[in-house]
Amino acid sequence: MNAEHVVIGIDGGGTHTRVMICDLWGHVLACAERGSASIYKDKQAAQNVQGAITDALHLAGRTTEQVLALVAGIAGYDAPSDLDWIAPLTKLPGLTCPIRHVNDAVSAHSGALMGRSGIIVIAGTGSIIVGITEDGQFIRNYDFHHYAASAARFIAYDAVYEMLAGSFDDTDHHLLQAMLAHWSVPTVSELAAIAKKGFTEDRRERDKQFGEFAPAITEAAAQGSTAAIRVCNRAVDQIKVGIELIAASFAGVEVEVAFIGSVANSPYFLQELGAQLRQGNNKRYSVVEPKFSPVIGSVLLALKHIHIPIDDALIDNLHAYNKPWQNQ
Repeated sequence: MNAEHVVIGIDGGGTHTRVMICDLWGHVLACAERGSASIYKDKQAAQNVQGAITDALHLAGRTTEQVLALVAGIAGYDAPSDLDWIAPLTKLPGLTCPIRHVNDAVSAHSGALMGRSGIIVIAGTGSIIVGITEDGQFIRNYDFHHYAASAARFIAYDAVYEMLAGSFDDTDHHLLQAMLAHWSVPTVSELAAIAKKGFTEDRRERDKQFGEFAPAITEAAAQGSTAAIRVCNRAVDQIKVGIELIAASFAGVEVEVAFIGSVANSPYFLQELGAQLRQGNNKRYSVVEPKFSPVIGSVLLALKHIHIPIDDALIDNLHAYNKPWQNQ
């Protein structure tokens, strides 16, 4: 190992692929971002990931031969069979280092809680709740066949259905106008007409369009929209159930919880989730700020893979980096 050697961390989400190059002392040498890493969101997923790796290496002034380890957290990695489409994402000529693929929630947990036991809630493009217990058990809400429909597209679908079902009042005026503008129609009846045709035939494009409307819903909830509050509270309730399911396996009476993603970190969700968790059933919950972003979580896993100590000096070097992707 020498000063030219590096590790690569990847946060491959449903919207963005983020790649970070670090030296063995935690100095961030380069970052790059491209589109989705999920084939379920973007047919160009492999090109996105490979392109972001290539961009980051070029910016860092490094070659594939100087990479000692790569860890990629990929959205949608839920079963061993998923490696059939995930492994090719990181195949580059000359990249012969050990490569580890994990679910993106593993990277997020690594960055947020730095190896401590606790639970993370991811609600943004996707939705998953993950805990690591004091004895190292890795538990997802998926393991219970539980899913919290709190991803951006789901709360948007829910809000649109509320409006089409006539479940709105005067408090929802601004939300309704924003919804009509988003779908470029003047009236609810015309929104209903395109809804009956499935909005748009391509599922990826449809989900993207709905996901992009989610910020208007969380903002409307914070401003008192009855329909938006109803939609957001349903998602919050499902998140709380998922947290409680996982927390029952922890030995301690208090469990740390961190929130990651645009939905989970919206002002309304932060306030309502915090209030719900103060009335926890199974445990006392301590809501904490994520220490680092998921892409740094992948970097930490890569450094650990080659037995680099994660000491205070290395953490300070990572902190010195201006983190534009924190909590995303």
